[in-house]
Amino acid sequence: MTDGLARLLLGYGWGVISQVLPCPLDAGWIIQHDGVLPGPGGGYSAIVVENPQQRFWLLSDLPEGELSAWSIPRGGSAPRRLQALQLQVPPQVTQQLDGEGLVIDGDQAWVASEGRRSRERPAQLLRFSLISGALLEAVPLPPPWQPQERQGLNSNAGPEGLARLSRPGEPLSLLMAAEHSLLQDVADQVRLLRWDWPRHSTSRQELPQAKEQGALKAPEDGPWGLTDLLVLHPQQPGPPLLLTLWRRYREPLQWSNQLRLYRLPNPGKVEGSLQHWDLQANGLTPENWEGVSLGPLLSPERPSLLLVSDDNRNPLQTSRLALLKPNRSATCPQQQP
Repeated sequence: MTDGLARLLLGYGWGVISQVLPCPLDAGWIIQHDGVLPGPGGGYSAIVVENPQQRFWLLSDLPEGELSAWSIPRGGSAPRRLQALQLQVPPQVTQQLDGEGLVIDGDQAWVASEGRRSRERPAQLLRFSLISGALLEAVPLPPPWQPQERQGLNSNAGPEGLARLSRPGEPLSLLMAAEHSLLQDVADQVRLLRWDWPRHSTSRQELPQAKEQGALKAPEDGPWGLTDLLVLHPQQPGPPLLLTLWRRYREPLQWSNQLRLYRLPNPGKVEGSLQHWDLQANGLTPENWEGVSLGPLLSPERPSLLLVSDDNRNPLQTSRLALLKPNRSATCPQQQP
């Protein structure tokens, strides 16, 4: 896809968003770093970068429920584990935490916990203190996502992704994604769920309200699962775009990974992808890549992505961190109107 055609497809504000994306879009990504994360730890399912602090958070989906902070690798240096926080969940909330999605909001963390279609292990949205690891709030998913006969999330199929939907500085709004289609849905449609707070309240005063936010069309030749998503806002007022991470597994131990770009669907609508990138074709190690975050700025106008993989505590797999930068042609302007 040419850059001019991309602007027509993506609409107003493409010039700002384009700094995060390849130019032209089909130019793909440059793998700047792809290495093994040092222990201890593992089972990493989500990543969030805090640029001012020059660190990133990793969420583990292991039963211990660990959230750890790491230094951002620079100049060939390996990332260092800075601190670890145990997330504390009472057994009456869930018998086992399975954290899959993460949003950092000041001194608190919102976590999407994957369910098993049982009362003992429900799928939930959880809020934790980043100071103590204590659980501050547990929010059930709306009825269509709950396990009923031929309805709801399948076991171990979400929610898988969680992202901040609101712009920085605006009242918090979250976007949650399933991994696969709900049992009552068409097989290649992955639902999104929006979480908003009542007007004149804050994310620390009242429970959020869930609203359906349409669905994304999954890649063909599946089964593919959506593992994480980013919300990309244009500089000017307008609807955001979604950069999503997908994985496919086939025996024996064959992983495939894609990034896919979508418009944010309206409620009740399904959006197909505007562009997709085969990450193995770009040189990324085939693995269980589960988390994606906007990464550090490599220069004032060169953003990056950070990806993390889940080793599943399998000796044949590794926990990996990758830094990707968009491949941009010399003819692409640094800033576009």
